[in-house]
This record gives sequence, C-alpha cells and structure tokens, in this order.
Amino acid sequence: MNKLYKSLVYDNQVSLSVLETTQLVNDAIRIHRPDDRSAEILGGLLTAAAYMAGCLKSERGAVSITVKSGDGSATVSVSGDFKGHIRGYIDGGNGGLKGGTLTVIKDDGFYRPFVGTCELKCDDVSENLMSYFHQSEQIPTAVAIGVKVGGGVCRAAGGVIMQLLPGTSDENMDRAEERMRAFVNAADVVERLGADGIMREYFAEVANDSGVYLTFPEYKCNCSRAKISGVLATLGKSELDSIIKEEGQVKVHCHYCNRDYIFTQKDVDKLFGA
Repeated sequence: MNKLYKSLVYDNQVSLSVLETTQLVNDAIRIHRPDDRSAEILGGLLTAAAYMAGCLKSERGAVSITVKSGDGSATVSVSGDFKGHIRGYIDGGNGGLKGGTLTVIKDDGFYRPFVGTCELKCDDVSENLMSYFHQSEQIPTAVAIGVKVGGGVCRAAGGVIMQLLPGTSDENMDRAEERMRAFVNAADVVERLGADGIMREYFAEVANDSGVYLTFPEYKCNCSRAKISGVLATLGKSELDSIIKEEGQVKVHCHYCNRDYIFTQKDVDKLFGA
C-alpha cells in the first residue's frame, strides 16, 4: 500500500515527509510497460508528485512535473491532485536523461498557478528536486528518493524529504542533515523498513504523535469518456464529421492511463443531439 507520512520534527522547525510508493510505481509499470531504466525515472517523478500533491492546501489543488531531456530523447510528465490521485507517463528514457529541464506547475485553486523551472543536473531525481526547490522556491530542502526496478517489477520506491521552516536553528539544521545521511540509498531503506518502519526507527519522537498526518496516494487518471466528449464538442460537429469521413472514427489517446477513446459517427450524432 502506498503511504505518505507528514509531520513537523525537531522542535517543529523542520517539515518531514516519508513516502512509500512501490505499488504506485508498479501500477504505472503495468499500464505503460517501460523498460527498467525508464521505469525508475518515471517512478522517481511519480514519488515526487505524490509528495507535492500531499502539500496542496485546496481541494481544487493540482501539481504537475514535466521533464524534457536536452537531446529530445526523453519526455516525462507526471501530475497529482489534492485527493492523492497520481498519474504519469514517460516517452523514451532508456538511455537516461541527458540534460534538459524540469518544470513544476502548482495550482492551489486560489490565484495564478506557480511555475518554476530548473536545469537538470543529472539523472537523479533527488538532486534535480533539491536544485528546483533551491532555485525556484528558495526553500532549503533535502530530498532522498529512490526507486529499485528489476525484470519489470518495482521492488521498492519511496523516500524521505525534509524542508527547513523559516527561523530553523543551526542545531536543528544539523540534526536534519545528520538524519538524512541514513537515506543515501533510499530505495534500500524503503525495501527493508517501509514507511511505517522508517517512522518508527528514525523518527520515533513523532511516530506516535497526534501531529502525524497519513495519506494514501494512488495511481489514478482523471480522464473519462464524458470529459473527452466535452473536449470534442468544442471542435464542432462538422470538424468531427470530417475526421470520421477520412479516418472512419475519432480516436483520442490518454497518455496517462494509456487508453484509447473511440467515437463513431453514431457517437458524434448523439453528442450533438442529431
């Protein structure tokens, strides 16, 4: 089961998130069938999206992360919402990510969405996220995300993320830095302990605290035939009739759930009340 623990630690001066996303990554592998290297990249970003979605404050909130390699060989897109519905896909990536950019769009449903971009430092999701938080949000953040995939199966995915709150003392900065050293190989720790065990073994001071918040992110696409119908209706009946005349049907593909929605002439006529 996927889990996201959130709490404040070290005199309530440091925000802690502990994730276990193994099932989330396996669901993505089942849907998209990527090679192992691509699955690890996608899994790391799905875990990052689960973390960011868990930070949203509004029921209308949503977040997306897009990665494009510098040589055009790989594109990754993941997104999540306030309910913890996480989804994503990867195109390419079997050779890793060769430079490029990482772009985050956060919409808490109140004002304009926040958009932040940073250059990719390497293939490692943790390093790139730390760079993003430093450059775009100016929040000191330590990220240890790991994904272990072999033979088309995710054996472990998840990690630990800490953010320093304004006014954090030097002593608590040092405590957070020291604790993060335990998660250099995050996937191994998740495989051994899971999120529950990490909370018990490394954060016993908050494991039984009422301030601990637990959610259960899941892989779930928000597309539906009704939503796709609404989008197609904006094209107009004559345009859809033209497509059907040329191709025999209107086909819409959702990258996130890897599903095709097929609309026949009868479907189009019904859509417009004909």
